[in-house]
Amino acid sequence: MHLVVAWDHGDEVTRLQNELATRGLDWRVSWLPPGVDAGSSAAALEPDAFVCSADSDWPRCNRLLDEVRVRRPHAVRIVLMESGDNARAVEALEYAQRVLAEPLDTRTIAAAVQGMQDLQRLLDDPELKRVIAGIGTLPAAPRQYLALTRLLRDPEAGLHAITAITAQDPALAARVLRLSNSAYYAAGREICDLRTAVVRLGKEALRRMVLVSEVFASGPEMDGLRERALRTSWLAGQLLPGVGAGVAATAGLLAEVGRLLPQEDLGEVPHSVAGAYLLGLWGLPTPIVEAVAYHDQPTQMSGAFWITGAVHVAAALVRGTEVDHDYLARVGALPMLPHWRALAAASPGDAGTASY
Repeated sequence: MHLVVAWDHGDEVTRLQNELATRGLDWRVSWLPPGVDAGSSAAALEPDAFVCSADSDWPRCNRLLDEVRVRRPHAVRIVLMESGDNARAVEALEYAQRVLAEPLDTRTIAAAVQGMQDLQRLLDDPELKRVIAGIGTLPAAPRQYLALTRLLRDPEAGLHAITAITAQDPALAARVLRLSNSAYYAAGREICDLRTAVVRLGKEALRRMVLVSEVFASGPEMDGLRERALRTSWLAGQLLPGVGAGVAATAGLLAEVGRLLPQEDLGEVPHSVAGAYLLGLWGLPTPIVEAVAYHDQPTQMSGAFWITGAVHVAAALVRGTEVDHDYLARVGALPMLPHWRALAAASPGDAGTASY
């Protein structure tokens, strides 16, 4: 394992190397000091894992992450930043597979790298690829959702462009208008135009509505799946603070996406793993792919309670299946379970999700 670290302080990198060795990890650690840019470069060092700090030079960190993504696609990419920097954390998910809090912590880094390698092995399994390849037609990537996501990242994008994407699907436009006039969002004035409805809903609610409209197409056979997806999304978003809430809500929405695939063709492949593979093909962010892959078996994850844990709890409570108490105890979240059960018992219609 070759770990490349773009960091201001070489002594911290030396400490990391020594602590990894004391843990029995035979990793080689290389330091990319300040001033060494992408052209020199991170990928040229052929890393198996790459870590950079967003707080010292965010533009440089982005360039290095993107370079490693393109030239070393199987390398694990991690960015470190101060807790609470939600805007940067969302932006970082474009290039990084993990966003971790400062400071540089050996145990956390090692767990993140090993966890990502486990996920890569899971999704690179030859039997999984054979089964998926044998399915005649895979569900198409949600083009409107991906286009809207790219648009919302563009600081120059205006409301007109966002509304135009929404208007491309009459059924979606109708849902947007209906939800904007629901009890949760209504402010005493009925809305009849799409532009105002988009403003009232907000960007994140709109993105998830577009996603569910595309992934779970209309039809009686999809009604139950769509309703569970929306309830899971709403609940997962309540279980985490900050940027994690939005990512968990999207992952919760897609937790059962593997059920869109013909179950008779999957054989022994769990629908969660098949769904994660499909999301990888669609190019969705790694934390979402990972949460879908492991939400039925959260004990396979290391580290603290985050996206996968939130989706596990939300999906289990919505489906009425057993929550993994051992996992929650291990991550210190078990005392929260009664509160989460009470949240799950509340009607998601109170949060506007039932109208999606």
